Amino acid sequence: MQMFELARYDGRRRIRGGIYLSIGMSLLAAMVIWVYPSFKTEIDLNQLLSAYPEPILQVMGIQTMASLGGFLSFELYTFGWVILLGLYLAYATAGTIADDVDRGRMDVLLAMPISRRRLVGERFAAMAVPIVLVNVVPPLVVVVGARLIDEPLAVADVLAVHLLSIPYLFACAGIGLLASVVFDRAAIAQRVALGVTFALFLSESLLTGTDAGAIGVIAPMRYYDPNAVLLEGSYDFVGAGILVAMTVVFLVAAQLWFARIDIA
Repeated sequence: MQMFELARYDGRRRIRGGIYLSIGMSLLAAMVIWVYPSFKTEIDLNQLLSAYPEPILQVMGIQTMASLGGFLSFELYTFGWVILLGLYLAYATAGTIADDVDRGRMDVLLAMPISRRRLVGERFAAMAVPIVLVNVVPPLVVVVGARLIDEPLAVADVLAVHLLSIPYLFACAGIGLLASVVFDRAAIAQRVALGVTFALFLSESLLTGTDAGAIGVIAPMRYYDPNAVLLEGSYDFVGAGILVAMTVVFLVAAQLWFARIDIA
């Protein structure tokens, strides 16, 4: 069997979905930018922010909405990238292995001259397609849209917030991959991946600054902060490295687990 044949096959199958995902997030970005001038002129954003309960501000990571960068960080990147895409990638990846086991197709794949570890690795590699595609068009929409409403953003910051989201999304996908090999029912694996990812988001958001804040060290969300990029121009490359290491741990753990289990 040729090298990376499974990754290429799965990757091609995910292109259409990745394009749709990119278009959807681009439309969300355009809508957020389009409504910002109305919010800015008709509503006192700082007063609106002070009306939010403190737990909500903490969970959503809201720092300010008085600038386009702060508005985008909350409305687009925290909600769209950290929560929606994080949950989606965990859910989608949770079906990569479990679905074939669930439907009885795994025996056919394992009959091919390919190791179990390689099968898991190539299936996971195919998730790069939606992760990369969803970060291609939206930054262009953000940069152009910001200029159209006369609220230009630093191009480097916009590119950085998307590039730094890639290791974050891979880490979320890694959670789904581990669930996919631990559970042989796709529906269960997907629900577990969603639950764990959202629980990690809540733990990081609610426990930061408390005595239990150390628990959040295992949450991928701790290491991707759109606010720091868009409001301060601060790029957390160390956090990105931690996310890469976290992804590798999830991948290796999934490979080792899948190599040792019996396929019913």
